[in-house]
Amino acid sequence: MNPGSEAVAGLRTRDDGHAVLSGPLLAASRRVDGLFAKWSARWNAEEWRFPAVLPASQLDRLDYFRSFPHLVTFPVVLDDAPENLARLVSGPALGDDGAVRLPATAPVRDVLTPAACYHFYVELAGARLDQARHLTTVASCFRREKFYRPLFRQWNFTMREVVCIGTLEEVASFLSSFRELLTGYFTAAELPVAWQEAADPFFGGAANPKFIAQMVDPVKTEMVFSSELAIGSINSHRSFFGETFGITRGDSPAFSGCVAFGLERWLYALLARFGPDPERWPAALWEAA
Repeated sequence: MNPGSEAVAGLRTRDDGHAVLSGPLLAASRRVDGLFAKWSARWNAEEWRFPAVLPASQLDRLDYFRSFPHLVTFPVVLDDAPENLARLVSGPALGDDGAVRLPATAPVRDVLTPAACYHFYVELAGARLDQARHLTTVASCFRREKFYRPLFRQWNFTMREVVCIGTLEEVASFLSSFRELLTGYFTAAELPVAWQEAADPFFGGAANPKFIAQMVDPVKTEMVFSSELAIGSINSHRSFFGETFGITRGDSPAFSGCVAFGLERWLYALLARFGPDPERWPAALWEAA
């Protein structure tokens, strides 16, 4: 079946590649995020909720704009000078191509969230930890892509992340244990998901030293459904965020790692595997957790 089909109960799709959920599929999405939250509770992960934007100055500390200029999305507002606003009001708002005819814009100082966990490192900047921290959040994220397909690849999508910040050993144990938990779940729920090493899509591809470093010493492992779609990932950040934001564990820069889940992609996988009616999905999906 095609999970993008209108035959799916509670799914409508838009021409821009986004999905609109209601009824059974919306209820299913809540149950799926409930799985993620249940797993995070095994580590007593503290839940946080963040705004949809991050200060551009904080992302710049990560060299984000040079590494991922093709993915970034900026929130843009108009310069509020009356004469500038009048330029928009006085003429057609849209051109023949459907694009907004923007007059002068105000300075851009924020970025729409590209990854849920970035917020934690910004908020914990300068923190001295005397024990490992386990944290979780769910966020509406934005990444520009070359194409969009409802549930499969969206500009705006939902990400749940579970994060560990601590020593090298604490983070390694967290990531290993979470992988073991998920492997058992995929088997019990009869979901064809395999682990595959991956690299982030750095600008410039193989010409970018960061891309090469990840391929030589992988730090990202994806959960790939049916050899087709990554529905989540396990990521080791080493001490990168600890060093960048001055977060220490004891007397040393903190290590960090996260487990990330793409909610819409999980829905795609479940629809493809178990059919278009979420109310008929097997109980093992929820019981196996």
